[in-house]
Order: sequence, then structure tokens, then C-alpha cells
Amino acid sequence: MKISQRAQRVEPFHALAFGQRAAALEAEGHHVVALSIGEPDFGAPPAVRDAMREVMDGRPLPYTEARGLLALREAIAGRYRAAHGVVVDPARIVITSGASAALLLATAATTDPGDEVVIADPSYPCNRELVTSFGGTVVTAPTTAASRYQLDADAVDAAWSERTAAVMIASPSNPTGTTVPFPELARICARARERGAWRIVDEIYLDLADPGPDGAPARTVLATDPDAIVIGSFSKFFGMTGWRLGWAVVPETLVTAVERLAMNYFLCASTPVQHAALAAFTPESLAICEQRRVELAARRALVLEGLADIGLPVPVVPDGAFYVYIDVSGTGWDAWTFCERALEEAHVALTPGRDFAAATAGTHVRLSYAASREELVEGLARLRTLLAGRTAAPTG
Repeated sequence: MKISQRAQRVEPFHALAFGQRAAALEAEGHHVVALSIGEPDFGAPPAVRDAMREVMDGRPLPYTEARGLLALREAIAGRYRAAHGVVVDPARIVITSGASAALLLATAATTDPGDEVVIADPSYPCNRELVTSFGGTVVTAPTTAASRYQLDADAVDAAWSERTAAVMIASPSNPTGTTVPFPELARICARARERGAWRIVDEIYLDLADPGPDGAPARTVLATDPDAIVIGSFSKFFGMTGWRLGWAVVPETLVTAVERLAMNYFLCASTPVQHAALAAFTPESLAICEQRRVELAARRALVLEGLADIGLPVPVVPDGAFYVYIDVSGTGWDAWTFCERALEEAHVALTPGRDFAAATAGTHVRLSYAASREELVEGLARLRTLLAGRTAAPTG
């Protein structure tokens, strides 16, 4: 018996590996400050938890249709209309088992063997693995601090070829927490559309992005490109990571194909979770989630001040999500060694840039400030002590 080449060549997600080592240290009795995983400490809004308990009362919970509950798709469409000023037909929304399944469907529907997909360097590693799983080739477009570690139209042009089938964008981004300026996002999408390529835009952190100067919420790509494929999630703004619920907004021409793929890949998303998620859109739940967004912005300020105080620069100040991308090259340690020493000696879990990038793999580290303020303060204090005692010669 053989293991597929696909399974043999897939890269591990190092953030999870560091998380597993952190769990082992916790089991040994150490208190690890977990700043490696993008998981808000808030949990689901109370109304969602109450709704889940109610729906699990023994009633039958049959499969929903592959696209998901109509009521939930209508609620998501209502959120786009109320918060972002765009009209989305609920028929174009597909509920999925987490945003990961939405990205799986989007990639499966748009990538054939030999196709090229342009993705920023740095970017979320699982997206690259999805492309290669379907026989596509990832073309990583280098970015810099000057471009906020995000794609711009010139970078896309430089990466383009006659085989380019799609451009994949994340705004705000994991690992950098930065957004693509909206005019630049519009230019990227317009150029890709003119050349007949799909635009796959990961907006799972959109509602955690900073409002504009006028106080208006961050803008969805659908405001400039109604036919973009957009990925959404209940994990981040709504704090429902382990509930595994997300969605995709797809152009009308893709609805049937994506629905058929969903039927075959996972039938439908969890029925009780879909019912419970309806409570995420009540005024009370949305108010709680907005308060949490403000709290995360305060945590970001705390972390940026603390990092600056201990001499760890953040080349680009994030404006969304809950990550900072730290340049650790001045410590004398590469990023992997920095994370190893932070975990083993200071018991602070971080994620090395190797997960996300080529250009910054050895120099940058991702910190998630989704943990409580108390944990963030403790983690920064431990890093200060670690750096104060560092030796000239790196280990590990």
C-alpha cells in the first residue's frame, strides 16, 4: 500500500506544532502564554450558546441543503447590506464547515492542473496547499513593508502569466494583520477580471478591521467587484472558532458547480450549528461582537507599545485581525530559534515566519493578541526577560 504523493509532500502547519508543544509543557505543570494561535478568548456570544442548547433538545436534526439553511444565508446577506452597503442574493451564499471548507470549494471550482494562482508572500499556508492539491501552481508575489506586506497591482502584474487562473487575496491578512487599501484592491480585481482570472478574497477578518476615517466599517471587495469569490467565517468576529462554520459568496455562474462540490465533499455544514448561528445576528450579539473588536484594538495598542519598549520592531502597524508580524532579526536569532527559545525558556508560544513566507521566513514571527490583556502583559514581560538574558550565539 502506498501513501499519495499529495499527502507525502504537504507541509505541516507549524503554528499547530508549536501549539502542541505548548500543550505538552502545560501538562508538565508550566503556565504557557499562548500567543501562537489565532483564536479569540471570548467564545461565542451568549445568545448563540443559548440557541445551541435549545436546538440540542432531542429534535430531529436532518441534513440541510448543501448550500445551508436559507434563513442563515438570508441573515448573512442582511449583514452585508446593513454593515457594508452591498446587496447579495442569498442564493449566492454557500454555508460551509468553517472558512477552510469555503476556501476548499473555491479552489476546487476554479483550479485545474497546470493553472497558476497568484498569492502574496507572506500568506496563510493552507491556501497554498489547497492550490497544489488540485494540481495548480502557486506563484508567490513578493511583498515588502512598503506595500504593507500585501499584494498591489504591480506585484500581480509581475507574477502574471498566460496560465494565471486566479488571484487569492486576504484582507485583513494572516499573518500581518494588514489590509489592502481599498483603491488598490479595486485595481487588482479590475486587472484580474479584464484578463479572465478569478478573484478569491479571504475576508474572514473583515469585521475586525479598523473603521475608516469617517467611522464607516471596512469595505468588502463586493463593493467594487460583485463577482469576486468572497470567503467569510463565524470564527473571528463572532468568536466561534471550534464551531467550524463559514461561508462563501460566489458569482451566479459558479453557484451550481460549488453546490455540487459541497454535496460531494461534506453534504452540508453542521445542522445544529447553523441553527445556533442565527442568533449571531441579533442586535445584542452584534453589539457584543463590536465591543470585542474595540477591545482587540486596545490589546493591539498594548502589544505594540510593549514590543517597542523591549526592542522588537513591527515594520507595519496592523489595522485588522489580531496579529502583529515582528522582525526578530535584531536579536541575533533566526525566527525559528526565537520561537523555540521563547517557548522552552520563557514559556511563550509564538509562530515562526516559516509558516507564512519565503522572504521573511527566517526574520519574522507572528504574535496573536487574541489572548487576554493579562496574558499579553505576562507574555511581554517574559519576552523582555528572555531578551535581556540572550547569549550572542543562538542555540537550537
